[in-house]
Amino acid sequence: MENQSIFSSSSSSMEKVHFRTKVLSRHLNQETPILDAMHQSFPCLSYNPPELSEPSSVFDIKEMRKLMDGHNLEERDWCFGLMLKSKLFNPIKRGGKVFVSPDYNQSEEQQREITMRRIEYLVEHGSIEKWFTGKGPENELRNFARGECASIFDHSLGIKLGVHLFLWGGAIQFFGTKRHHDKWLKATEEYVVKGCFAMTELGHGSNVRGIETVTTYDSSTGEFVINTPCESAQKYWIGGAANHATHTVVFSQLIIEGKNQGVHAFICQIRDENGDICPNIRIADCGHKIGLNGVDNGRIWFDNVRVPRENLLNSVADVSPDGKYLTAIKDPDQRFAAFLAPLTSGRVTIAVSAIYSAKVGLATAIRYSLTRRAFSVTPNGPEILLLDYPSHQRRLLPLLAKTYAMSFAVNYLKEIYVNRTPEMNKVIHVVSSAFKAIASWHNMRTLQECREACGGQGLKTENRVGPLKGEFDVQSTFEGDNNVLMQQVSKALFGEYVAAKRSKKPIKGLGLEHMNASRPIVPSQLTSHTMRQAQFQNDIFCLRERDLLERFAAEVALCQAQGKSKEYAFTLNYQLAEDLGRAYSDRAVLHTFLEAEASVTSGPLKNVLDLVRSMYTLVTLEEDAAFLRYGYLSTDNAAMVRKEVANLCGELRPHALSLVSSFGLPDAFLGPIAFNWVEANAWSSEQN
Repeated sequence: MENQSIFSSSSSSMEKVHFRTKVLSRHLNQETPILDAMHQSFPCLSYNPPELSEPSSVFDIKEMRKLMDGHNLEERDWCFGLMLKSKLFNPIKRGGKVFVSPDYNQSEEQQREITMRRIEYLVEHGSIEKWFTGKGPENELRNFARGECASIFDHSLGIKLGVHLFLWGGAIQFFGTKRHHDKWLKATEEYVVKGCFAMTELGHGSNVRGIETVTTYDSSTGEFVINTPCESAQKYWIGGAANHATHTVVFSQLIIEGKNQGVHAFICQIRDENGDICPNIRIADCGHKIGLNGVDNGRIWFDNVRVPRENLLNSVADVSPDGKYLTAIKDPDQRFAAFLAPLTSGRVTIAVSAIYSAKVGLATAIRYSLTRRAFSVTPNGPEILLLDYPSHQRRLLPLLAKTYAMSFAVNYLKEIYVNRTPEMNKVIHVVSSAFKAIASWHNMRTLQECREACGGQGLKTENRVGPLKGEFDVQSTFEGDNNVLMQQVSKALFGEYVAAKRSKKPIKGLGLEHMNASRPIVPSQLTSHTMRQAQFQNDIFCLRERDLLERFAAEVALCQAQGKSKEYAFTLNYQLAEDLGRAYSDRAVLHTFLEAEASVTSGPLKNVLDLVRSMYTLVTLEEDAAFLRYGYLSTDNAAMVRKEVANLCGELRPHALSLVSSFGLPDAFLGPIAFNWVEANAWSSEQN
């Protein structure tokens, strides 16, 4: 065998030498090569649109898009069209199609300036018209839709607009009263005032209560005096502060008559009409970032800056002209909660934009996998489409199902937010915390898988998938670190559970009503039929949440019985808290999916959604170790789940194109490899 191997190797080497000699001879004699039969039997690859080769959709794609986007489809299409009309949005032609995306080759300063020019263009064309002066849930949903479209083009654009509208404008709208609304909201809507939001400090991010900026009141002049007492109190990561913002909402400890009344918010001008920094204010740049370089994040120091008494945003508390602290909410904890309740809009927009980012990645990667081939599975056979490999299906289709599930979840989050009442504050806080965390984590995982699934093409910035990772990475930590948010979710669930136990009343709220019923029983031996039943899926998700909440409460009670504080007990049981937060989130997502399904009357649409839901549920069972760790699944049943996920991949494969087409994303907002990637990379394209 060894001699045969050596002989084969020697023979192969001689053939290569002979071949190279012939090539060199042709070159020296300037001979025209003649294609032999072998070359003729393997013609060059060509692009075949998946619309021509894939099965026709069995469901109405327009109806699915309505279900996915949820609201304001015409508004969205208008926004997309507005961006496509202007060269400010960097149109490039590739493969016979026009694409728009940011130019990441630009310097940081260029990215900031072009982002600003794009905002000015959108403002001039009415994209933020009636943002605040319009009223009602319909107006707020319209605002969400417009912001989502901006983020689909460029996260920097969405964030810079969002800081001005949702954070600066939202703070005035919700923390302020009529005097603030009359003075500032119209100017904010018209972009006469350019606002930012100064909450985060160098020394404090998630722990807002611990911020160190200090404000006192001078009754002799009727002014508040804002001061940065130490370097850790400098305001940090303030979007818009480095270059463009003229005003900010400053979050600060308020000291009245020597007593700290907690965190309050004040309006403060930081630049004059000429763009010069105001006296007693220092601003520095945060520097280059791994993404979002179109946003001018800055640092701010306040050196005993004076602002009028009227600049205190006073919906929760006020200070009288003679310096008396006035509030109807005497409990500091309740006051702080009421104060921060309106800030949930930031988490809402993050959750939604994360899912749209995942849609861009999946639409690009799946379309590419429906036209790109690699290897054959039979001798001399044709190469196989990437998405026809079971392994490639397993990489992308479960993420597609999760994206569908989370689309329904964030639509639900928007609905409860725009229809909020004071009684809903706790629910909105918990749901927005949970969905913001799981959506942003899901987006990062999805983008990484899509990048890898596109191979080398995923590295090109024009194909969008790679750069989106850097652009959206920040979502895991801003507006609340995801791990901290998950622990807050668990604490809220714990509170509801303990309160119900003490009062000996049924649990009501946060979707925990299922705990009032008997404990679900999971079949000892799962079948394909059972696993695809909505009842089983709901039961096992509820069982996990219920059991983890009971375990968490028991462990905290044990720690307290040993003399430890409740907060310390939460800290010690962080692993259970994280598992519980995830269990709540997954169950809540499943319930929104079931509600969305219940609204559908079309049989074909229901059938496909049933497959997608089963994929979402079963891949969650497969991937979360908690189901095995705590005994909700036996090892045999876990193996059955894994097998069923593979089966569902095969069943969803014929619907892949229709499912990503239902995202409603214009072709121009995807990467060139989602379409004719051969022509997009042709020499002729390089010359144009």
